Amino acid sequence: MLTPESRIYVAGHRGLVGSAIVRALDGRGFKRLILRTHLELDLLDQKAVTEFFAAEKPDYVIFAAARVGGIWANTTRPAEFIYQNLMMGTNAINAAFQAGVRHFLFLGSSCIYPRLAVQPITEEALLTDSLEPTNAPYAVAKIAGIVLCDSYNRQYGTKYRSIMPTNLYGPNDNFDLERAHVLPALIRRFHEAKTARVPKVTLWGTGTPRREFLHVDDLARACLILLADEGSIDLVNVGVGEDISIRDLATMIAKIIGYKGEIGFDASRPDGTPRKLLDSSRIRRLGWTPKISLEEGISLTYEWYRTHAR
Repeated sequence: MLTPESRIYVAGHRGLVGSAIVRALDGRGFKRLILRTHLELDLLDQKAVTEFFAAEKPDYVIFAAARVGGIWANTTRPAEFIYQNLMMGTNAINAAFQAGVRHFLFLGSSCIYPRLAVQPITEEALLTDSLEPTNAPYAVAKIAGIVLCDSYNRQYGTKYRSIMPTNLYGPNDNFDLERAHVLPALIRRFHEAKTARVPKVTLWGTGTPRREFLHVDDLARACLILLADEGSIDLVNVGVGEDISIRDLATMIAKIIGYKGEIGFDASRPDGTPRKLLDSSRIRRLGWTPKISLEEGISLTYEWYRTHAR
């Protein structure tokens, strides 16, 4: 049973998702958190991971560590994306089981679903059709983690759950233009264009793909609900239930930042999946609803970026 005295290991605690989960746990009085930086624990090192779990024996694990990025990063570094995410996930899940950990929350992404899945996407759509080629290596690694968790559950009766959030954003996001996802990349592009008085910003693709965006603090609340729940759900989507075109998103971000120049699109560049909208009925039945609107969340994220940008 999850209590403030539970020993909880949060993998990837310095990243976008992990840091939000730590904030949520701290805010609810959980004091026995187990945290390790990459220098302290390399999740690619199977021996080190096994020894870590054997020594610490956490009661709960929230696995938010991942090699992530947008279309450019996925396209130019596919081998790193599949290898590193496969190794980190399998090392941690197996070592946790060997150490007797019964509760494990594995964080994935909505990119695990088929490129042309029926919208909104239910959990049953997994492995029913082809993936989006631009992020298939990352998706395959996350699907492997989902299947691995499910396999331990079926064979050993563990509570290893997989949570698939929609596109995330918020404080501690990655604003590096070579690795960032679309929303933080747009924040940086428009901020720099405003500062430098650039008359036009040209973005990749046609602007027509639609995406759903969830503030990471709302995801963190969902994670805590699932960690405490003793039900039998193995795979859970988490999204807001509404999406927006990339063109409209760009317009919204430019307005919030105060960029008044022209916004163009380069249709020769890839769009990625045409639409990704999740069916989040399962997590809503557990009492979760998002609290942060997209406009409010972007404003908060932009203020964080202005304060922390280097």
